[in-house]
Amino acid sequence: MQSFSPTILREYDIRGQIGKNLSRDDAFLLGRSFGSLVVKQGGSKICIGYDGRHSSPDMADSLRDGLMACGLHVVSVGLGPTPMLYFAVKHLKADAGIMVTGSHNPSDYNGFKMSLKSGPFYGQAIQDLGALAASGDFANGAGRFENMDIQDAYVARLLQDYEAQKDFSIVWDCGNGAAGEILRRLVKKLPGEHTLLFDEINGDFPNHHPDPTVDKNLQSLIETVRSGSHDFGIAFDGDGDRIGVVDDKGNILRCDILMTLYASEILKHQPGAAIIGDIKCSQIMFDEIARMGGTPVMWKTGHSLVKAKMAEMASPLAGELSGHIFFADKYYGYDDALYCAVRLMNVIAASSQKLSSMTAHIAALHSTPEVRFDVNEAEKFDLVPRVYENLKPLVNDRFHINDIDGVRVTTPDGWWLLRPSNTQSVLVARAEGNSAESLKRLTDMAQEHVRKIGYTLDFSAS
Repeated sequence: MQSFSPTILREYDIRGQIGKNLSRDDAFLLGRSFGSLVVKQGGSKICIGYDGRHSSPDMADSLRDGLMACGLHVVSVGLGPTPMLYFAVKHLKADAGIMVTGSHNPSDYNGFKMSLKSGPFYGQAIQDLGALAASGDFANGAGRFENMDIQDAYVARLLQDYEAQKDFSIVWDCGNGAAGEILRRLVKKLPGEHTLLFDEINGDFPNHHPDPTVDKNLQSLIETVRSGSHDFGIAFDGDGDRIGVVDDKGNILRCDILMTLYASEILKHQPGAAIIGDIKCSQIMFDEIARMGGTPVMWKTGHSLVKAKMAEMASPLAGELSGHIFFADKYYGYDDALYCAVRLMNVIAASSQKLSSMTAHIAALHSTPEVRFDVNEAEKFDLVPRVYENLKPLVNDRFHINDIDGVRVTTPDGWWLLRPSNTQSVLVARAEGNSAESLKRLTDMAQEHVRKIGYTLDFSAS
């Protein structure tokens, strides 16, 4: 009997380092365990796909073998972005799906995102899957396998909700991630002019790391937008489920502010709708949603957690600061950066303004980007509770702590956040103040409390 390294069983996916705690044997074991779960729930067909990392094809082959050993009909949609795999599950009426992807982690990492027809697969279910793998209580059977090219069907679905009657000039940055081929097919069917950067899929990510939340990764996009009369720029992460945007002036549009544009469109025909943002989002976003007549909801970070909350609240839109944005309005409720790009074109085309002017009415606060700092993986989840205990004596009617996901500390100056990442051995921090002076007081407070637990948080390094 085998078992997974416990460090790869994350909150909403399985992720590890090739040759260290993740191997082809783990991929096969996942196929046997997850496949057995699907069979025991009455399922018979599962879709798989993989991203552009060098290890992904072999991992997908081992995964396929494990699934087939359970007696399942395995359909591979091949190389492409994660949302194409989610689409395949819907389009082919499969019972489940597994995407082989390391998302935005370094090139020697990989992992698996899983979904059931009923929704995302995360949390305790992943821990239970680890227990099932260790038990060896697997379903057995003679499965079958087929390859299926659904790329054109996926592009057609992306275009189904395209309504923009305007010829844009757009710069696109794929970061050599898995969305490259789909983007090429998509822009061929769009009007306007399209400049593609780094659309060749390459698991070495030779131009920059495919993580649009890190400002330095957007520099080529910014420079290209500014070098011509372009309307805006769009970037994707490594597996195409997160979006980054820069406006016509080359300024980065954080995803919480981007969410206000999407919300403005949706609330016109769904007034009062619950719009969900993760705990890292700006207070400005929540206030703006309320101003437009929506019901803002602050929730935990994590794509599976957000999708589950959307289903619970029948929310048409949700988003995370990291760029995961989810449309259940006209779409399926999962995070698809290519679809987000289509919806952004609709919003901008419906306005007579440039993108840089569309958010000009939103008061500018002083904020930091997300700052990550390395911590010991074994103690990662124990660190923030220690910070919380140190903060509790300070709570009063002007000092509040929200602990639904890490700690979000609110003072008259604004707020700061500290939470453990579920995908990396890091803690994540962010702060937002009413003025430069307020922000300095908030970041000083956050840095002081991180020092108390034996680590260093440096906002200036961002």
